[in-house]
Amino acid sequence: MQAALPNSAPAYPLSPARTTDWRLGLPTYVYAVVFASFCIVMGLLWDIMWHMSIGRDGLFSAPHVVMYTGALVSGLFSGYQILSMTFQKNHPDRPKSVRFWGVFYGSLGAMFCAWGALAMLTSAPFDDWWHNTYGLDVQILTPPHTILLVGMMMVQLGAIVAVLAQQNQTNSQTSPRQAARIRLLFTLSSAFMLSVLFVLVSENLGRYASHNSSYYTNAAIIFPFILLAIGRAASNDTQFRYPILTVAAIYMLVIAVPSWVLQAFPATPKLGPVRNPITHYQAFVFPMLLVFPGFALDWIFNRFSKDRVANPLNDWLLAAIAGTVFLVVFLAVQWPFGGFLQESPLARNWFFMSHSWMYAEDPNWEYRYKFGPWFTQTAGEFALNFGQALLIAFASARIGLWWGNWMRRVVR
Repeated sequence: MQAALPNSAPAYPLSPARTTDWRLGLPTYVYAVVFASFCIVMGLLWDIMWHMSIGRDGLFSAPHVVMYTGALVSGLFSGYQILSMTFQKNHPDRPKSVRFWGVFYGSLGAMFCAWGALAMLTSAPFDDWWHNTYGLDVQILTPPHTILLVGMMMVQLGAIVAVLAQQNQTNSQTSPRQAARIRLLFTLSSAFMLSVLFVLVSENLGRYASHNSSYYTNAAIIFPFILLAIGRAASNDTQFRYPILTVAAIYMLVIAVPSWVLQAFPATPKLGPVRNPITHYQAFVFPMLLVFPGFALDWIFNRFSKDRVANPLNDWLLAAIAGTVFLVVFLAVQWPFGGFLQESPLARNWFFMSHSWMYAEDPNWEYRYKFGPWFTQTAGEFALNFGQALLIAFASARIGLWWGNWMRRVVR
């Protein structure tokens, strides 16, 4: 595979934007894969609420069709780009493509998206066969679901890489409109990936656990990594001063808006037992308040990162500060907010969605609106475990900076 990450400045400037070109000089497939990433996260959220409210679904249920649409769009547009570069030796973008398997040429983002789409579409009939053979799932990570999740993450990673390849080719000739469009596409694709990562770990980050150290340990594993990677990857755009805050804000909308909307639509359980006789879709969850640690991380980047100041901190020290600040700010905002969501009657409405309850669960459960005693810890136990979470946050942040450095250099 040819190098996708040259050590020198990018040698492949963007195509100039024509005034009549809605794409502003960006490849069509880039727009297509960002749209595909959007379809995947919307379909996933709808599918969760479908299972909470209706239960039974099939191969071509509405949420599945939305996810499959994302896979098809990603696969078709990325596949076309790869095949056109492969079979047209004089293709203008071939010199800045990546060669793989000794035969095919294409952008790195298109290759990720094509592989992800193939995995997603392969998982669909596999999942249908699995249900017909073994019945209903008793756990999330069945073999077909694992293939589906890997495919989803590949498509979303491909969308981010496709946009970054355009961002990292910008130069003084890039128009402000082009730069703004790339900034928008990067923000959206990053927020979609953050949203899916949140969904995948949401079972361990429910509001009912927000007063237990495990909640902050789980957050430390995933969020410093992805947020610092986003911040470092966006650093080539010197006009984008608050990328982490912006991505975190869009993530909150991505998670909340589908639940706000679907609550208004009728839904009837089709699979017993029905302990909670609902009549409308049940909302998923209110998103975590990542905008506050996101703002803090942007401030740290703007003050100490090598991409922003003349005398920066090295990445090890930057990771230690960023990981600590993330977890402390996250604790300061999420502890009281988690208590509000779990216990306050003011949170039991369409906006905060704490009244949402799956049809198969007993609505009169005594711990529906209070913290279970199995999460109780002494102050010493919490402090010890939180200290371990700080170390995990440091490691997560350092890996995120490393990955962000890699993404900063993608130009193919």
